[in-house]
Amino acid sequence: MKWKITGFALLILMLAGASLAHAEAAQEWKIDKAHTNIYFDVKHTFATVRGQFGNFTGTLRFNPEDKEASGLDMRVHAASINTNITKRDNHLRSDDFFAVEKYPYITFNSTGVRHVKDDSYVITGILSLKDVTKRIEVPVTFFGIQGNPMEEGQKVAGFEAEFTIDRMEYNVGTGQFLEMGVVGRNVHIIVTMEALTDK
Repeated sequence: MKWKITGFALLILMLAGASLAHAEAAQEWKIDKAHTNIYFDVKHTFATVRGQFGNFTGTLRFNPEDKEASGLDMRVHAASINTNITKRDNHLRSDDFFAVEKYPYITFNSTGVRHVKDDSYVITGILSLKDVTKRIEVPVTFFGIQGNPMEEGQKVAGFEAEFTIDRMEYNVGTGQFLEMGVVGRNVHIIVTMEALTDK
């Protein structure tokens, strides 16, 4: 895929560069893929269809003493979508929805973190889905840090993000199934994450 440098892309690079110096104080933690999940749900007529993406990679920069110096980059393989019905999953992978052969990845790159109150934070970042790139804000709950009960000498941190996107703003579908009342517009997303580092 060839990328064109646009004014918006330059703004993204400037934002990322501005946050980089702040993020240098943050330590890189390993995302525990066995205990990290990307769930979603969307309305289908009267029912709610739930699924998840099973294949992803990511980098978490996290400073427990200065959480606003933290950051997250994620790359999700769109073809790993799973709603437990093969026929439906294949349809979602097709050009009617995600067009995974042309757009194999969904990416999120954070540009900043701000504290809201208590253990609530907001991560600002750039979400790229299919041929659309948008700046979004993602509410995050920080659950804390403790010694990993399964691995001596290791610490584990817990997070949960919950937000909603309008799939039509990202061209996930032509609108045909929305107009038919079959597939809803809004997709609710929950990311649960555990991250690991040595003590």
